[in-house]
Amino acid sequence: MKYLFIIALIILTACYYDNEQALYPPGSEICDTTIYTFSGAVFPIISSSCTSCHSGPAPQNGILLIDYNTISAQAKIPAGQPGSLYGSITHDPRNFAMPKNNSQLSNCKILIIKKWIDAGPLDN
Repeated sequence: MKYLFIIALIILTACYYDNEQALYPPGSEICDTTIYTFSGAVFPIISSSCTSCHSGPAPQNGILLIDYNTISAQAKIPAGQPGSLYGSITHDPRNFAMPKNNSQLSNCKILIIKKWIDAGPLDN
């Protein structure tokens, strides 16, 4: 009986589920800016944050963000000019703040996109 209790205790403590919010509170992300390639960092950020509105047959404001060609076209527009990717994600007052009706991307994600833009932006 004593061993059954110990085994049950081990099994119950092994089935512990961590709460993501407790483990990684907002603002505590590890920011690895050494990877700022299009395929390795930029496209995943854009895909998860932008393509829900900027894809399909009627993208919002006519801006498609679905692949390298469409994303790099917006990245090449200087901040402050209409359609600027960097201006939009930094919530520059001269651009539409994106993601629309949502909080700004994290500083880390913005920095990764900025490094990619400053480096080219390359199709890498």
